[in-house]
Amino acid sequence: MPAPASKVAWRLLAACAIANSVCQLSPATAQSVASRTDAPPSAQSAERQDSFYCEERRLGYWFYCERPKTPGQNSPSPAPTSSATSQLDAITATLRELKAKAILEPTPANVTAYIRFQRAQLDRASLFSDVWQRAIWQDPELDYTLQRPVSTLGKRQWQDSRSAERNAAMAQLSERYGLFYFFAQSCGACEVMSPIVQSVASTWHIAVRAISTDGGPSRHFPNYTVETNQRSRMGLEPKITPAVVLWDARTGRPIPIGYGVMSADELQDRIYLLTSKEAGRDY
Repeated sequence: MPAPASKVAWRLLAACAIANSVCQLSPATAQSVASRTDAPPSAQSAERQDSFYCEERRLGYWFYCERPKTPGQNSPSPAPTSSATSQLDAITATLRELKAKAILEPTPANVTAYIRFQRAQLDRASLFSDVWQRAIWQDPELDYTLQRPVSTLGKRQWQDSRSAERNAAMAQLSERYGLFYFFAQSCGACEVMSPIVQSVASTWHIAVRAISTDGGPSRHFPNYTVETNQRSRMGLEPKITPAVVLWDARTGRPIPIGYGVMSADELQDRIYLLTSKEAGRDY
């Protein structure tokens, strides 16, 4: 059944009005409308929502109108930290500069600046020393005084124990070792050293072979012999007297003990260390 004429006319009139409005759009607007028309339905819907919330209602950041920035995207990179060595060098350079300036220009301000900075470094050094001492107290592996006490009571106990060990070693020394003692009649130091060597040797029953480097006698060693190049064969310094050399009968090699005047305790300590202790073990 055909539609009434009035309805058909009304539809034609509406179509013409729509066409007229489209023709009056600007090129930019028409392009925008065309792009929105060509966009997928989901994109068109999202764009309408963004326009409604962000432009018309102006809801702002909390509705993601302003897109959140990626953390660290625009943040400045941290400055590289300087090493401890460079920091210490800088402190030393600053201290020297303040000192030089205070000396060359001794104004109250310059001198005060130097004193304050120096005092700060002294406080830093005192703190380091205090922490150092506390660390040693709490860790026996770091405490050297356990090996070599420095207190009066501890040092006395260590010396008594050391003397007992030394005496025990010296008591067995004659089984393996003997002494060569080089002297000269014209040597004043030999007159002091000869009775010391004789006393130590007789105490521990060590055989002594006294050798005169100039052919002169010794009242402490009447059974001396004149040197016939023994020191050179032992690799010793030939011009220095008195000289004490320990001879190892088991290995057949000389062990120089020392030159010049030594006390009895020092002579025995040297003999004990060279025959009973490895290098580095006693320190």
